Amino acid sequence: MKKTNPTITSVFILIALFFSVTTTAQSFSEVDKAPHDISYYRESMVTPPLVKVLYGRPAKKEREVFGNTVAYNEIWRTGANEATEVKFYKDIEFAGVKVAAGTYVLYTIPGEKEWEIILSSNLDVLGAFQYDPVFDIARVKVSPSVAEELKVFSINFREQNDTVQMILGWDTTRVKIPLVIEKKQVIASSFNANIKK
Repeated sequence: MKKTNPTITSVFILIALFFSVTTTAQSFSEVDKAPHDISYYRESMVTPPLVKVLYGRPAKKEREVFGNTVAYNEIWRTGANEATEVKFYKDIEFAGVKVAAGTYVLYTIPGEKEWEIILSSNLDVLGAFQYDPVFDIARVKVSPSVAEELKVFSINFREQNDTVQMILGWDTTRVKIPLVIEKKQVIASSFNANIKK
């Protein structure tokens, strides 16, 4: 029987361990420079959500955003990385267009005086590279407004009279998209469900 040198065996084991640890350590990507965030619209902390938006949040980084980093009159993913997705938990009116409950990709075409807002049924897409107008569910136009500087792209909601405004904000630009959602039934049904528990 042939004897093996314990030193050589130890070296092979160490090399094998090194490559297995290196391979495992490289299986995760770095933290994204434009992290994803979620914005919810709900009537209160105890009611279920009515709208959820999942989007990437790019930073301004001392550059002019609209008309420069984000070109005017070209399709934009409305955020960073994967295209922004919005989920409506109930049927709504999206800037006057009836839209069924469901999940959609939110694209925009920024302009100096007017923005086009697009809901698409083509989901799980990277950026605007796979945009195809065949999948458009709604396409509306709204006017942008000017506000204080916002260094990171943000989406939020604000109630105004009988509508909810989904607000897109970055740099000094704000875009308000009116949503009409039947809310009273959701409040009553969720309140009754919580009492029965």
